[in-house]
Amino acid sequence: MVLAISDSSTLIHLSKIGRLDLLKDFYGSVTIPLTVWKEVVLEGEGRGGAEEVTRARDDGWIQIDSPKNSDFLILLRRELDDGEAEAIALAVENSPSILLVDETDARKIARLYNVAITGVLGILIRAKAEKKIDSLRDVLDALLEDGGFWVSNELYSKVLKIVGE
Repeated sequence: MVLAISDSSTLIHLSKIGRLDLLKDFYGSVTIPLTVWKEVVLEGEGRGGAEEVTRARDDGWIQIDSPKNSDFLILLRRELDDGEAEAIALAVENSPSILLVDETDARKIARLYNVAITGVLGILIRAKAEKKIDSLRDVLDALLEDGGFWVSNELYSKVLKIVGE
């Protein structure tokens, strides 16, 4: 099974729409860097994702790990925040893996290191294809309204077209 490693944004956005379970369904387990844990759970106490990620860790399907290559991490931190840098470093160290990340800069840098990536939209497209959600439009609307997610009108339409909605 491919190792899934997540940055905070995917965890937070899926939690806000009550669909963090999709990660367990698709990947079995997800590894997050300690910095992501701190950002989502400790610093995010009382906000979307904190309770859900804690429960997932307690249930055993979210694990916490730290990258080993500190020099590589220093390099990544020049361009990215700590959570993104640690998530990419873990993905590179644990190849093959898939990185769950939405931020454009982090996605570009992950691609430079040949890390497979997906984000919230990719996960939701897969969920629709595997009939885990009935209406992608409804879930996307909830993501935009309740989840604090931003997507351009062009991408919104493109994603719906991909799944035939």
